[in-house]
Amino acid sequence: MDLNVLVCTLVAAPLLGFLINGFRFRSENGIIAGVIGTASVITSFVCSVLVWLSLAQRPEAARFLRLHLFKWVEAGDFVANIGFIIDPLSVIMLLVITGVGSLIHLFSIGYMSHDHRPAKYFAYLNLFIFNMLLLVLGDNLLLMFVGWEGVGLCSYLLIGFWFTDQEKAAAGMKAFITNRIGDAGFLLGIFMLFIASGSVDFFELWQWAPSVTESAWLSPVTLACIFLFIGAIGKSAQIPLYVWLPDAMAGPTPVSALIHAATMVTAGVYMIVRLNPVFIVAPNAMLIVAWVGALTAFFAATIALTQNDIKKVLAYSTVSQLGYMFLGAGVGAFGAAMFHLVTHAFFKALMFLGAGSVIHAMAGEQDIRKMGGLKKKMPITHLTFFLGWLAIIGVPPFAGFFSKDEILWLTLQSPLGSKMLWLIGGATAGLTAFYMTRLMLLTFWGKSRVPKEVHPHESPMVMTFPLMILGLLSVIGGWIGVPHVFAELPGIGGLFHHIPNILEHWLDKSLSPIPGIAEASAALEFSAMASTLLVVGASVIAAVLCYSPKNNLSERISLKFSGLHRLLLNKYWVDEFYFSRIINPLIECSRGLWLYIDVNFIDRMTFVAGDIARGAGSFMRGLQNGNVQYYAFYIVAGVVGVIMMCSQW
Repeated sequence: MDLNVLVCTLVAAPLLGFLINGFRFRSENGIIAGVIGTASVITSFVCSVLVWLSLAQRPEAARFLRLHLFKWVEAGDFVANIGFIIDPLSVIMLLVITGVGSLIHLFSIGYMSHDHRPAKYFAYLNLFIFNMLLLVLGDNLLLMFVGWEGVGLCSYLLIGFWFTDQEKAAAGMKAFITNRIGDAGFLLGIFMLFIASGSVDFFELWQWAPSVTESAWLSPVTLACIFLFIGAIGKSAQIPLYVWLPDAMAGPTPVSALIHAATMVTAGVYMIVRLNPVFIVAPNAMLIVAWVGALTAFFAATIALTQNDIKKVLAYSTVSQLGYMFLGAGVGAFGAAMFHLVTHAFFKALMFLGAGSVIHAMAGEQDIRKMGGLKKKMPITHLTFFLGWLAIIGVPPFAGFFSKDEILWLTLQSPLGSKMLWLIGGATAGLTAFYMTRLMLLTFWGKSRVPKEVHPHESPMVMTFPLMILGLLSVIGGWIGVPHVFAELPGIGGLFHHIPNILEHWLDKSLSPIPGIAEASAALEFSAMASTLLVVGASVIAAVLCYSPKNNLSERISLKFSGLHRLLLNKYWVDEFYFSRIINPLIECSRGLWLYIDVNFIDRMTFVAGDIARGAGSFMRGLQNGNVQYYAFYIVAGVVGVIMMCSQW
């Protein structure tokens, strides 16, 4: 099949699913709605695989294609097209979005089986996929921004899907408004980049960027990259705009898996990687990206230590893992950032769907303190969640080990990185192992604390099948990026010598190399790897000791360090600070502006002008009274007035 036809079908399929389910949004038949929605995304996935195969058969230099549909904006010399870019980077995103998206749609058929609005739900999901495809395929920044805003709208609709609950509706609005702050920065970045380069087309920006060298903080390209990164901060929930993502857990759990694992929150990472030739010439902007990513990873991980809502733990974990991706991108390891984006999509989607399976079995309960012992009741969910746990904490040879270790190693080696950034990343790995082990212990292991009126059970096959697929991907997904140093392992190095780094080879022509990076010894790399694994192992043991029911150590630690525990449990009171210092003062300022400017000035001026016009009209209406004598008087007075004026001339 022609590549252009495949790409158009890929994009059109979820849009068609949205239209079909959208027109029948009142239908309560969840099976039909689910089949339509899932089939449309599976169609896109099949097309994505065929696009990948078609691209793989081409020589490396011929893997950069664009599909021009029509002119969109034309003003003078400026032209923006509706067109798609098909290259190794966009194909990876297509496979992740449609592949993981298909499994999440399938899971949703079982999860939303009792909902009264399944057609509307699947319509929103399909529209989300369509906009995400626009975002990653657009061949210019303006078209990317259309998809960027589209996924923002869909996230608002999906997070607040159960809008009759005021708390859930507020969570949707919080996500929407917070993202608008970041989007304003993104727009400013697009404008500044256009002023500096004269284009918003990706191909033209790639050709223009290498000729630019930026070292000053206030140089145009550096400022443009910083503003673009502000957009990424909002969309990908980094400090200080991360606060929307934990509250976004108010939506249906499959929504959390789709938005917060595989698609929308990774859009910021993808945008930076897509513009890697531009960012690499702005080292000061890269420095900001790396430090914001590292601090967000550590900060969010500390909050996850004390959360008791199973979805909130995973939400803060997502914020933390996104920080790793930005850390990798900030030190110039764009390939490692994309690698972690892919593996994270596997194990985090698995864990969110696993959490959904648990919530479904627990009749809506999300507090892990009221769980425990679910391993026996939910064997498939437990096993797959267990695989996700091994992947996220970085146990070799699971997916998260390869991608996270590559980011940490390149952070240490890159001239754009530093030992301090590496230490923060390593400490975050230890915190991740601790809170995820705590989650496993309190949810699946130990004694049951399930209320007597709740009867947990394994989820139906339509929900467990996606878990099994994602579990398998969490095990083998990291093998697409096996580091070269493994070939030097004594004894088994020969085995790894024959396993190529598939992802690195695939993205080689799409990414700028790390400038000035030096070769390092295998011993140093293995030492860095071993130190991280020791931290992870110690954290797992510490979590087991703390939450073992025998010694009750966690409660004693919480009491001894009650201030720190309360600080983490209340998430550093960041939301409260925002409300007291930013939101509420803005509301009061707005009320003052409304009272003194709108009501007392604009309204009064309007009323005065109306009164004057009404009075003048009444006066003129009085002159037109129908009395002939008055009209004769007006004529005589007019003639006299004209004569007097003429006599003066």
